[in-house]
Amino acid sequence: MDKNQKFVITLSREVGSGGRTVGRLLAQRLNVRYYDKQIIEGLIEQFNLTPEEIERIKGQKKNWFNDLVTHIVVPPRPESFINRSPEDDMIVTPDAIFECERKLLTSLAREESCVVAGRSGFFILEGLPNKLDVFITASRDHRIARIEKRQNLSRPEAEKVIDKVDATRENFTKRYAKTSRYDLRNYDLVLNMDNLTEEGAVECILNLIEKQSK
Repeated sequence: MDKNQKFVITLSREVGSGGRTVGRLLAQRLNVRYYDKQIIEGLIEQFNLTPEEIERIKGQKKNWFNDLVTHIVVPPRPESFINRSPEDDMIVTPDAIFECERKLLTSLAREESCVVAGRSGFFILEGLPNKLDVFITASRDHRIARIEKRQNLSRPEAEKVIDKVDATRENFTKRYAKTSRYDLRNYDLVLNMDNLTEEGAVECILNLIEKQSK
């Protein structure tokens, strides 16, 4: 990746690894935008769903039965009842959310240099020139301890959070990328946070960028 040209860095991460903080600090150091919540906010506005509902739909496993009978009909806003027909209701499926997310992410990445957290950017933006794909991981114990502290949860509660988010993200990746998010061949750089601070991780990424930019 050449930082002297328009670029995009995708930052995939395991929940509880500190990857979101790494992405924010990295964007600050590179003086570019950091996209994370903005994408979710775009989906919320498009589908009139909560973040939890969006993640649940995204995490559905792909099979003919789910695709046939599992959907959510977005409730219409009050002002839209005038002259409204039943077919105006929007059926929200994983495919609909993926397509909207793909368009949002592609538009952002093509507009300016940026750091993108999650959203499976490593495959959604596949083929985009001047891209660096990074994966932030950590041991299960490290992740549990971090979630316990940050969300004030017990260990069993933190384990449930990890298991649920991991399964949702893996299902989404396998459904659309036809690969596992844990396949390290998807990334240019993989960082284990067990003995690395967020600032240290940023330095590792910047060092790689400097070498590639020369």
